[in-house]
Amino acid sequence: MTEAAIAIDQLCKTYAGGKRALDGVSFDVPRGQIFGLLGPNGAGKSTLINILAGLVNKTGGTARIWGFDIDSHPRNAKASIGIVNQEITFDPFFTPRETLEIQAGLYGVRKERFDAMALLRAVHLEDKAEAYSRTLSGGMKRRLMVAKAMVHSPPVLVLDEPTAGVDVELRQQLWAYVRELNARGVTVVLTTHYLEEAEELCDRIAIINHGRVITNQPTRDLLAMAQEKVVEVTVDRDIPGAPADTCFQKIEMRGARTLVITYRKDQANAGQVLDAVQREGYGIVDVSTREADLEDVFLSLTRAANG
Repeated sequence: MTEAAIAIDQLCKTYAGGKRALDGVSFDVPRGQIFGLLGPNGAGKSTLINILAGLVNKTGGTARIWGFDIDSHPRNAKASIGIVNQEITFDPFFTPRETLEIQAGLYGVRKERFDAMALLRAVHLEDKAEAYSRTLSGGMKRRLMVAKAMVHSPPVLVLDEPTAGVDVELRQQLWAYVRELNARGVTVVLTTHYLEEAEELCDRIAIINHGRVITNQPTRDLLAMAQEKVVEVTVDRDIPGAPADTCFQKIEMRGARTLVITYRKDQANAGQVLDAVQREGYGIVDVSTREADLEDVFLSLTRAANG
């Protein structure tokens, strides 16, 4: 099937009081991809996810999940998506196994077709199956939330800030599990404030700002927009003042002998930058570089939208 996993067209949401959270949002999430949905706080990401989950009513537009319109086929649409919210929501007095079995019952998954232990094993919680959920660490609770969203084997999984507040090791474990699910054919939508996470995982990224989509591109194309590069040059003697050259976009001094030079890759290269420093009579002792990343692109696009 070639239809998008999620198809959103001119989606709008205006809350009582006139606040417009979504203003004609349109994009498709291709099947089989890991799709990043980024944006600053208050951009409208959570409202959009809550509309897909059936928790918020839209005021305009359409949304389809796995081909099912959320209005005309709500049961099929909900059965096609699993959502891991930012908030941890389960009964602290049930065990992880009981939590998953109850969730499976709510979705009408027959007992003989559901293996809670296999799902707990997949998220590395098999040894905590019979512990009270309230005794789990924050990271374990987050993993239980992912397992809970997958009990009915939905083809689409939405992860809303899944690694917020968890340590680096757990983040790596969750990344590995997301890749594993995606390799099995699950389409994943990821919202995150960790831009390196989106850069690492996502095939495609849409950025929302003030309720509107300001870009929707393959990740590699977004990264190609990052034209700035930084060169840090340490020279062989003290620098009385920062030199100037047409190939420098910006130059700063760090200490007595180090220059931090920003240039645009479409206008110059590192060789020209170093030549300009040497023309000032300095010998180069050390050089390090930093490529612009998704964070630079994100800030550039959202600032432009705000302007």
